[in-house]
Amino acid sequence: MKLSELLDLSVFKGTIIRAGEKNIDYEVNTVNMMDAPDIIHFLKKDELLITTAFHFKDDLHSLITLIEEMKKKGCSGLGIKTKRFLQEIPLQAIELAQQLNFPLLELPMHTSLGDIVHKSLNYILDIRTTELRNAMMTHQQFTNQIMNGQNVHKILQSLSSLIHFQVVLLNHHLQPITNSSHDYSIYEKLETILVENDIFQQTPFTFSLLSPDKITLTLFPVHTHKQYSYLCVFGEIHPTDRSTVLTIEQAINVIAFELMKENALKQNERRLHNEFFNNFINGSFTTSQEILSRGKEFGLENEQRYVCAVGKTIERHKETSFSQHRQDYELIYDTIEAELQRFSQTVHFFTVNRAYVLLFPLKSKQVQMDQFILDLLRKLQVKVSSRFKKDLCFGLSNYAQQLLHVPISYKEANDTLYYGQLSGQEGFIETYQPKEVPEILRMVPYEQLKKFYSDTFQPFFDGAKKDHDVLLHTLSVYLETHCQLSETAKRLYVHRNTVIYRLEKCEDLIGRSLKEPDETLRLRLAFRIKALIQGQGESIHV
Repeated sequence: MKLSELLDLSVFKGTIIRAGEKNIDYEVNTVNMMDAPDIIHFLKKDELLITTAFHFKDDLHSLITLIEEMKKKGCSGLGIKTKRFLQEIPLQAIELAQQLNFPLLELPMHTSLGDIVHKSLNYILDIRTTELRNAMMTHQQFTNQIMNGQNVHKILQSLSSLIHFQVVLLNHHLQPITNSSHDYSIYEKLETILVENDIFQQTPFTFSLLSPDKITLTLFPVHTHKQYSYLCVFGEIHPTDRSTVLTIEQAINVIAFELMKENALKQNERRLHNEFFNNFINGSFTTSQEILSRGKEFGLENEQRYVCAVGKTIERHKETSFSQHRQDYELIYDTIEAELQRFSQTVHFFTVNRAYVLLFPLKSKQVQMDQFILDLLRKLQVKVSSRFKKDLCFGLSNYAQQLLHVPISYKEANDTLYYGQLSGQEGFIETYQPKEVPEILRMVPYEQLKKFYSDTFQPFFDGAKKDHDVLLHTLSVYLETHCQLSETAKRLYVHRNTVIYRLEKCEDLIGRSLKEPDETLRLRLAFRIKALIQGQGESIHV
């Protein structure tokens, strides 16, 4: 309770405030009486001390020191009974207390200090008992609401009516978990403050937004098994308003348990989603009908186009511990999930092998990638980068014309992400592009390419090379013209029979027929490898 309220008791009648009138609303938790010189070592914060000042009647310095130390400890005030050992409070003590804005009281002669302590403590205990009784009733009220099937939103409505302030529940990024009637820009400002300053604490605190409305907010941490959520009160709740604070704390206790229950249900739902998607992309379902039936349970329609995005984070700080990496993975999941919940269109969210998978149902028939997908992915990248100092990269698939084609789209997106990471890019969004033959060959280790080329054309390198270059050139043109003899002869400016003769010599060298599809494919690949190696400026002869 406040010191000003305590002074209204009849036992303080005749008390004169000699100094510190501005801080007469100091909180008082207990009242102590002393006539010992070393009392300062036993005083506590928010404690009112009353004394006859017997030990200070001839020691002004000790009285001055007592006032200074009590101010440092956060004591509520000092009451001195005069006309017994001190006729009046020394002027130097009054001036110091006034300078420190520390309440200094002159107690009347007719009241005993014992009565003051007794009646003050009784009054404080009565107040505390009433507060605790009301808190228990409030806790029971909120608990009954939950037991009767009402949700957190109903608790917030009840709390708002009890404290006469609007309240909203915020997640660890200060974004509303429940519906809010306030302008969403308020929460964007809160998020900006959090990211830029990281000032939010694990204890209640009050601050004002320098917006046109100059809104004052008080945030109370909601402790759960995970990161903090916050109960946001649109107004100032002073710590000395114990009744209101206790009411809010009871609501927070019930809300915390409800959030843990909801999180357990959400984790189970998340597990089912991920199990379905993993089984789907891995081909674990036996029939298409089973896929379609299970997909409907999760809101996935077959006659619908889809685009798949697969994302992973890249560590900027390689020394991150495993436990920290795992915690960040969960927090990033929550961040993406919260953004998707506010998104205007439906997005299905899964995780596969520590990657974040977003499945976008599409309505438009356009060929170009829908802009809203790219905008959302960029927004997610900005959020993750600012909050976690990590780069979130995405690979995007081509369109899947129906649900049954989604596993192919997932593989496209995952491959695109993989090759984007190999290229050393940071914070990229890559769209799947069908690979050309040279691109595919570049993915094969160089030594294996060279060995394949050497094994294929080794007969042309053995022995005399009298006409081997001519034979290889003829063979190359023959394969490029899709094995058309006439076209080959035309391009080489030779007779058709000459081409036949050269090709027969090639068959003799390699020991296989050029009419076999596997052999022509092998030779065509070898010629592509030859061009690739020569393009790197290296010799291909062995």
